[in-house]
Amino acid sequence: MSATATTDVLNAAVQEAAALLGLPASRARMEPVLTTYHDALTSSPIVWNIVNSGGAIKDLSFDFASPTSLGEPYTLAVAHGLAEDVDHRIRALLPDIQARFQVQSYGVDYGVNGGFNKAYVCFPIGALQHLAPLAQVPSMPPALAEHTAAFTAHGLDGKVSAIAVDYAHRTWNVYFNGLSDAHVQRNAVTALLRDLALPAAGEQMLDFISASQAVYFTFGWDSAKIERISFSVRTTDPTVLPAGIDPAFETFARNAPYTYPGDRTLVFAGAITASEEYYKLAAYYQSITSAHDRFRAAN
Repeated sequence: MSATATTDVLNAAVQEAAALLGLPASRARMEPVLTTYHDALTSSPIVWNIVNSGGAIKDLSFDFASPTSLGEPYTLAVAHGLAEDVDHRIRALLPDIQARFQVQSYGVDYGVNGGFNKAYVCFPIGALQHLAPLAQVPSMPPALAEHTAAFTAHGLDGKVSAIAVDYAHRTWNVYFNGLSDAHVQRNAVTALLRDLALPAAGEQMLDFISASQAVYFTFGWDSAKIERISFSVRTTDPTVLPAGIDPAFETFARNAPYTYPGDRTLVFAGAITASEEYYKLAAYYQSITSAHDRFRAAN
């Protein structure tokens, strides 16, 4: 497939996906990112993510894997004018990890209207990482080391599937994959939230979490405080979210464009912060492979 064809097809899909949410989507704005990452996008898993806060939809993001052979994605984005360079030690984290660990791929989360959101480093599903070696990476924020004992006590060691960095907002995420039923039982989730000084989950949220396969945490760069915990559920059922959620989520879950055989694959997430609970939605557009899936239960 030529670069032009790929850009045209993907840009049309972006317009269709954004329209389902009533969001603008400029073809001209998307063309540079689709061209810059063309070699990755021809075969990469691509995921639509609804960007929302407190349930209010803000944007649609375009999330895809990028092979390590193309280089660290934020540096590539800066070089092509897709992101502003930041003079901060946050720039060193993903290259430091890639230099020390087996990495399956990088990943990019790009806002259709907001631009470059995050870059990821993804570990192989068959070689998820342990906490202690990651905490020793020179540029790793100290929050990981400070929470290693609690994470380990709750059975999360050896389950790190990805690290993500939001350069503009100076935040980062750590993803844990392959949760068992024991991890998401009500008493286990209640204990985890208590031990991490997070608010207790409501009944509706606990019901949702009971089907989760992965959990991820959001931190600020200079603080050990957990800003958000999110439990994710992978499914093909567009009705998984609890009643009372913005109906646009279910509309998107039922109609988001996708290219693979069978039912549309979705990832719902329940998020808990110090002040609120809310839900998120991602939908796979292209090429589902376990090698690049941060949300899949590990085999």
